[in-house]
Amino acid sequence: MSYSKYLGGVLLIVGTSIGGGMLALPMANAEAGLLPSSLALLLCWLIMTCGAFLILEVNLYVPPGKNMVSMAYETLKAPGLIITWVTYLLLLYTLLSAYISGGSDVLQGVLTRFHIKLLDWQSTTLFTLAFGLIVYGGIQKVDWANRLLMFGKLGIYFILIFFIAPSVEFEHWTRSMPEAVPNTLMILIASFGFAIIVPNLREYFNEDIKSLKSVILVGSLIPLLCYFAWDAVIIGTIPSEGNQGLITLTQSTHPTTDLANQLALIIHNPMIDRLFRTFTSICMLTAFLGVALCMMSFLGDGLKLEQRGYQGLALALITFVPPFVLVLFLPGAYLSALRYAGMLCVILLVMLPALMTLFGRRTFDGPFKVPGGALPPLLLLAASIGLLFLSF
Repeated sequence: MSYSKYLGGVLLIVGTSIGGGMLALPMANAEAGLLPSSLALLLCWLIMTCGAFLILEVNLYVPPGKNMVSMAYETLKAPGLIITWVTYLLLLYTLLSAYISGGSDVLQGVLTRFHIKLLDWQSTTLFTLAFGLIVYGGIQKVDWANRLLMFGKLGIYFILIFFIAPSVEFEHWTRSMPEAVPNTLMILIASFGFAIIVPNLREYFNEDIKSLKSVILVGSLIPLLCYFAWDAVIIGTIPSEGNQGLITLTQSTHPTTDLANQLALIIHNPMIDRLFRTFTSICMLTAFLGVALCMMSFLGDGLKLEQRGYQGLALALITFVPPFVLVLFLPGAYLSALRYAGMLCVILLVMLPALMTLFGRRTFDGPFKVPGGALPPLLLLAASIGLLFLSF
């Protein structure tokens, strides 16, 4: 396996994770405070990464190119198939709605700086069409587009951390309301929803299990570290309370734009404003590309359609039209969509993989098995039930 492909796989995971969820984290975590939310973030990373390894194990039960539909049917039969169809469609349509909503908001803000004013529906249409075409081109085009975007995103990320850090006021870190953590858990979970791309990576790496395991671990650790630093500088710079505080921004219809404006006001550096807007744009793009790619793959597997030609065009329409319409009728649904996405992530990427593993091991003996016997899937099953209980 080439280092280039390995890097591409890691960046696909990082790009799918570090997206709209990262931009929402400081606003979502502000009420609980830095320390309680950081501990919750670590726990959510552990749960979602374990779920990703279970998905890899189950995916190796079925032929290459198969997605969650086939995995659920082979291990859980009709009940699992129905739950997977419903949950997967709801999850990915919700995520796509969040990223289209956030992405078109960012696009509108960027164009406004060039004195180009678009209506909400126009910016939504432009964003969906422009980047939907890349997804239609397949995983290799998405991989190369994602690499270019990710190098830019990570570079800008480190520059932002460097310039924002001197404005941190350490007393902002002292806020601690652990009882508010349940309110943010679902956004934390959605920020680690990279496991949806594991079936695509299995096919991309030609079943190189050693590389796949390494890619999943490394690819998941990078977002975790980035989230820690991002939360620390944003929560330390912008007050949690007040008319323009982080908690208030969660109620905004344009939260990413308002967050950029607030940072610019506090730091008094016009370059920060431009960099932040560029960063948010790339975040939305990379997450949108990864999620849309997974959606087309899932629909192709479930509907038995090729991802090329007229069948590929039909898959693209089924992938993009529903979330596009949803955003048109519910503009500003960014944070709400991420919270719903977190609940669906728990069901699809934690609960179902645990059940598929427990039942699948009775029939299949695949080339990879998560160590620990029945304990990891049982613990994840318990964790999924606990997370859903807390979210309500």
